[in-house]
Amino acid sequence: MQEQQKTSSIGQGLLWFGAAVSIAEILTGALIAPLGITKGIVAILFGHLAGGVIFYLAGYIGAQSNLSAIESTRISFGKYGSFCFSILNVLQLLGWTAVMIINGARALNAVVPSIQSEVLWCVVIGVLICVWIIVGIKNLSKVNAVVVTALLVFSLVLGVIVFKGSSSGVSPAAGTLSFGAAVELSITMPLSWMPLISDYTRTVRHKKSGTLMATSGYFLGSCMMYTVGLGAAIYAGTGDIVTVLAKAGMGAVALFIVIFSTVTTTFLDAYSGGVSIVNLSGKISEKAAALSVCAAGTTLAIFVPISQYENFLYLIGSVFAPLFAILLTDYYLFGITDVDKNIRLNVKNALIWVLGFAFYRFLLYLDPPIGVTLPTMIAVCALCITVHFLFERRRANV
Repeated sequence: MQEQQKTSSIGQGLLWFGAAVSIAEILTGALIAPLGITKGIVAILFGHLAGGVIFYLAGYIGAQSNLSAIESTRISFGKYGSFCFSILNVLQLLGWTAVMIINGARALNAVVPSIQSEVLWCVVIGVLICVWIIVGIKNLSKVNAVVVTALLVFSLVLGVIVFKGSSSGVSPAAGTLSFGAAVELSITMPLSWMPLISDYTRTVRHKKSGTLMATSGYFLGSCMMYTVGLGAAIYAGTGDIVTVLAKAGMGAVALFIVIFSTVTTTFLDAYSGGVSIVNLSGKISEKAAALSVCAAGTTLAIFVPISQYENFLYLIGSVFAPLFAILLTDYYLFGITDVDKNIRLNVKNALIWVLGFAFYRFLLYLDPPIGVTLPTMIAVCALCITVHFLFERRRANV
C-alpha cells in the first residue's frame, strides 16, 4: 500500500455514505417499482441486509491484512489468479466510471436546460473526479464531511418531494418483476463494491469500528436512494429522478445533488481501478493509475453508447459473488489469512470459481425467491468445504 495515512471510522462512514448517494442507486431502486411500495421496501431492506453482511466481511479482510481488495484475492487464487481478477476488475470499474459519468451528464442536461452538452458535462465531472483523486482519501475527510452532510440534507428534501408529489397514487408501476429479482437487484449493488471495499478499509485506524462504520454508511445511504427511486417510479409516475428534480424546480440544489453525488461515487470506482492496475504492475503510482482510469472512463462515456444497465449489474454479480464466496470461506472458515508467495495459481479454487460463475448464470433463469447471489455464495461455500475435506482426507490416507 502506497498511502499509509490512517483514516477515522467517521471518515469511512462519510466516504461510503457519499458513495451510496448516486443517480445509479436511484435508478436501480426504480427498477423495483412493479412490486409496489410495501413489497419493494421489504425487498430493498432484505437485499441490503444480506449484502451488508457480505460487504462487512469483505471489508474486514482489508482492515486486518492491509491488503487491497484485489491483492487479498491472492490468498485464495495465487498471484496469477489475482492478475486475472485485476483485469476483470479494471474493466468493470471502467464500465462503472463511464456509466456514472454519462448518467450524471444526462442528468445535468435536464436540470440545466440552458447548457445542453453531454460532452461538456462529462468533461466537467471527469475533471472534478480527478481533483478528488489528487486530493487523496485522507485529505478528503473534511471536504467529504461538508459535501456528504449537504447530500444527506438534499436527499431528505428530495425524498419528501418524491413522496408528496403524488400523481399516480400508490399502485405498483407497470411491468413485471419477481420478489427474488428485486432482492437480487438490492444485493447486487453492495456486492458490486466488494472488489473495492478493502481498498479503503485497509486505511482505517480502528479495524472493527472502521469497517462497521463503512458498512453502516453505505447501508443507510443505499437504502435511502433505492427507496427514493422506488417512490419516484410509483408516486411521481416516473423512474427518471432527473425529471422529478426538474419538475420540482430545485435549480441549484438539483445541480449540486447531481454533480457531487456522481463525483463522490465515481471517485471510488476510478481510484480502485488504479489500485487494481498497481496489483498488475507496481511501477506506477495508485494516483497516476486512478487518473488514467478516470480519463479512459470519461472518454468511454463520451464516445461509447452505454445500455443494458441491468444486465451489467448481473454480470458483475456472476463474476464476484463466487470469487468472494471462496475468499470468505478460506479466510473465515479455514483460517487462511496470509498470501502464500509460492502459489502462482490455485487451480482448485479457480475451477470452483468457474463452476460458481456458471451456477449464478443458471440461477438467473430459475429466478429463486431469495435472489441469485445468496444461493450462489452458499453453494460455492459448501463446495469449497467439501473439496477441502476431500483433500484433507486424501492427504491423511497417503
